[in-house]
Amino acid sequence: MKYIKTLIILLVFTNCKAQETKILLKQKLISNLSNTPIYQHLTENVDGQIKWKENFKYLDSIEIFSITYLSDGLKINGLLVKPKKDGKYPCIIYNRGGNNDFGALVIANGAITLGQIAKEGYVVIASQYRGNAGSEGKEEFGGKDVNDITILPKVLKEIKEADTEKIGMYGWSRGGMMTYIALTKMKEIKVAVVGGAVSDIFSSIKDRPEMETDVLSELIPNYAENKEIELEKRSAIKWADKFPKNIPILMMHGNSDWRVKPTQSLNLSLEFEKNRIPYRLIMFEGGDHGVSEHEKEVNEQVINWFDRYLKNNEPLPNMAYHGR
Repeated sequence: MKYIKTLIILLVFTNCKAQETKILLKQKLISNLSNTPIYQHLTENVDGQIKWKENFKYLDSIEIFSITYLSDGLKINGLLVKPKKDGKYPCIIYNRGGNNDFGALVIANGAITLGQIAKEGYVVIASQYRGNAGSEGKEEFGGKDVNDITILPKVLKEIKEADTEKIGMYGWSRGGMMTYIALTKMKEIKVAVVGGAVSDIFSSIKDRPEMETDVLSELIPNYAENKEIELEKRSAIKWADKFPKNIPILMMHGNSDWRVKPTQSLNLSLEFEKNRIPYRLIMFEGGDHGVSEHEKEVNEQVINWFDRYLKNNEPLPNMAYHGR
């Protein structure tokens, strides 16, 4: 009898412990896209039948989920996209741009932005960040909300298809800034891609003063009192020497980008050069903030970079000066 009681106590304790450590709280399949605004863009009428357009036939090979997970005790919402076919797949953490509802992830992002990566054989996860799209907490535009990214490798461990030994990171605009910050705080990331990334928020304010009045002063805690310190925390140009030397970074920028001037990536690449950080910089002629004029090439570059360092286990670039 005593043995049975002890066993029951152990089982209860074990179950409680498992519940405590569970981070992924919800994973809901979005099985029907027909009632979403993006549906008409994805489909066409062929002989009276609605079918995926040629470019979107891959949607039959992937699954899109809305997710909720824990970060600092807060319930954070996001998206998860993965191949339907059983297997273990390398992972990509995607960091969205914008702030508040501007740039918040919608089903279209899951179907297109994340879906085009997932169809190549990747598990892709993305956070709305705290305070956004129903997530608890308050956004800090690169403050404690970075924790909503750095916790994602643990979330991925609860997804059976995820190969958490192979994780890359991809961020655009503000998401690029989040990526830069996260790379200095994480050990799980093997490779990174950024596009139109904010790397010098001091320059952002000079180029777009409304960013300070409408965004930074509203979202960053104690902004007026700690302005210089807080801006430096969000400006990779100030701490390029802190980047790990074992994460190859692909930087992409349109040289007609008015939201984040291309000089931000150019100047950071020079700092990477000084500190021998492995990087590749691609400037797209006439490209806007999303480099929409070169969309196909951008997508190819992204997949190729991840394939090289996650799927094909390509050796790190030799950053020592060498050759004839």
